[in-house]
Amino acid sequence: MSFFVCPYLNFAGNAREAMTYYQSVFGGELTINTFGEFGMADLPAEGVMHSELQHEAFRVMGSDAMPGAEATWGGTRVYIAFMGDDVELLQGWYAKLAEEGKPGMPLEKQVWGDMYGDVMDKFGVEWMFNISLPEGWAQTGKA
Repeated sequence: MSFFVCPYLNFAGNAREAMTYYQSVFGGELTINTFGEFGMADLPAEGVMHSELQHEAFRVMGSDAMPGAEATWGGTRVYIAFMGDDVELLQGWYAKLAEEGKPGMPLEKQVWGDMYGDVMDKFGVEWMFNISLPEGWAQTGKA
């Protein structure tokens, strides 16, 4: 048996903007399908019914919320976490998300020996980064 977990993000009418932004941060191939393409006449034709960003290491999907769904949001925080050892790549992604977002914990070496930081991007999605550092990595190194 084979399976994987994929974050599916729901946006309040700006899924195209958000997913295009994520492609500019992470790279990968983005596909976007609209409500209009599927003949859903009761929804905005240009609204995103489904989108998918495929990166060689992960996949993120997203769509625009159905009208009224925004009222059900609140109280639950979910982070998308990157765990890895590619220091330069992951530092770069953190920095790009932080440019227009709100860094929470700065990306820096932690007591457990890894580099860690978190950031809320400009769309309100929260991202965690835990980077395993190579032997001999400078104690003063920061993103």
